[in-house]
Amino acid sequence: MSQAPYKVTPIFDETTLPEAIRNEHRTKAGTWGLLRVLEGAVTLVFIDPAREVAVSKDRPAPIPPEAPHFVKVDGPMRLQVEFYREQPSTQ
Repeated sequence: MSQAPYKVTPIFDETTLPEAIRNEHRTKAGTWGLLRVLEGAVTLVFIDPAREVAVSKDRPAPIPPEAPHFVKVDGPMRLQVEFYREQPSTQ
């Protein structure tokens, strides 16, 4: 039984990615995010504890509830974010 996201953002590229995603933000309590890169690559930066995660087409990144983070873009890319009520599979 595969879990399905309850919400999915539009697909953004390096020019349409909202400032809100490029700056520090967090998901709500009980909400997991899954950052999926469709083309190119981005860096998912967590604030506390501090760490960076390279995200690419073959390597989506889960975002825990309430974890402060932002997305760093360093070139052409396309991505979207899926939202789940439980920790998502990265497959």
